[in-house]
Amino acid sequence: MTDRIMQQVHVDAPWKIPLRAWWEILKRVYSAMSANHLGLLSAGVAYYAFLSIAPLLAAVVLTYGLIGDPALVQRHMAAIITVVPSDAASLINDQLLGVVSAAKGTTGLGLVVALGLAVYGATRAASAIMEALNIVYASKEARGIVAFYRVSMGITFSAVLVVVSGVVTATVIGLLQKLLAGWGAGVLFGIKAATWICAGLLASTIFGLIYRFGPHRRRPQWQWLTVGSVTATLFWLVATLAVSFYVSRFGNYNETYGSLGAVVVLQLWLYVSAYVVLLGAQINAEAERQTSAETGVAEAVPTRA
Repeated sequence: MTDRIMQQVHVDAPWKIPLRAWWEILKRVYSAMSANHLGLLSAGVAYYAFLSIAPLLAAVVLTYGLIGDPALVQRHMAAIITVVPSDAASLINDQLLGVVSAAKGTTGLGLVVALGLAVYGATRAASAIMEALNIVYASKEARGIVAFYRVSMGITFSAVLVVVSGVVTATVIGLLQKLLAGWGAGVLFGIKAATWICAGLLASTIFGLIYRFGPHRRRPQWQWLTVGSVTATLFWLVATLAVSFYVSRFGNYNETYGSLGAVVVLQLWLYVSAYVVLLGAQINAEAERQTSAETGVAEAVPTRA
């Protein structure tokens, strides 16, 4: 019934949608959160993301090894890892240490082969979120297995490159922090703020790639992904801080789960992260439905000789 009375607007960008129409969009997003079972989908994505952490870290280390010493990546990733909750950061750091130790002797062709295997092993998370996005966008997966895994590996390797770029950026920020250590608390606060801004830009880039190529549908123009990407990034940063605060002040995971406490915290953070990604996609989907304009990229028309 809601779809029948929905009044579409004709705009060429989501930020041109009037406020009244945005109210209708948000109401449909709220309904779709339950109808599409975003909580259950997020739990599945978080599970596969957890299984993909080790190969994803291996891909990051091996990619970094193409341009530098893999042994340095653990130290250079310290600024990025501190963004996540402390217990989860500790577990990721342990995994990273093991990956760095195993990758030290890998060079040449072996490095390229190991990188390919690592990227393939990390595609489980990308594949899971691609299937979840099909549900959010009400799309039916019709890509062949080769095309499906090509997109999955493309998203995964793009995420790896984004993280490597973040490692380089974090390295520069770390050097600035050392050079400006005696300049006062204001400078230190600015450096920490820069770390969070870089983390937000990296997350927004990854979210945009996922929304653009993940679901099986006509690929939308980039401007129709900005609202969901920005919203998901802001929610992700706030949710990460909230999870860190809750775990440090109220959560007794180590007392309840013992040695599994860090695993539970990491799963909780992955679940929240997956939820905000799917929520951003739902916002994008409803915003596109609100307009009568063509939001997809125009197909190339073959020219006649």
